[in-house]
Amino acid sequence: MRHFAALIAIAGICALGAGAVADTPVSAAPAFDAPLAERLGADEYGMRNYVLVILKTGPTPMPKGDKRTEMFKGHFANIQRLAAAGKLAVAGPFDGTEGWRGMFVFAVKDIDEAKALTATDPVIQTGEMVAEYHKLFSSAALMLVNETHQRIAKKEM
Repeated sequence: MRHFAALIAIAGICALGAGAVADTPVSAAPAFDAPLAERLGADEYGMRNYVLVILKTGPTPMPKGDKRTEMFKGHFANIQRLAAAGKLAVAGPFDGTEGWRGMFVFAVKDIDEAKALTATDPVIQTGEMVAEYHKLFSSAALMLVNETHQRIAKKEM
């Protein structure tokens, strides 16, 4: 539960960070942008449904070597593909404490759709990681993270 609370805080910080990119100071009351709200799938409060996926250490970790390197290349390529398709709002690693390895925040209707997307990832397919699913209601501004990230990253992962 401690980790779940931290994730909610992270999601809120990400949403605030996305808003800080605009030219308008954060303290100023922004004007409602109906086309943007629609594009992001926001409700009247600027919120939307997501599915949070917690990736944990799986039953068959891949030993170090070429196969593991290729598995993680595939993992990162899959993340980029899902983000480009507008399905993945946020992803990132954890420190591995208590087997917590990473997270996905999917902009999908339900857990079944998130499970189908997660199943396309090589770390899941090999058993390196297993997934845990939670419904999440958060700011639609999370959908701006990927486009903002592209503007601030000097190198590709």
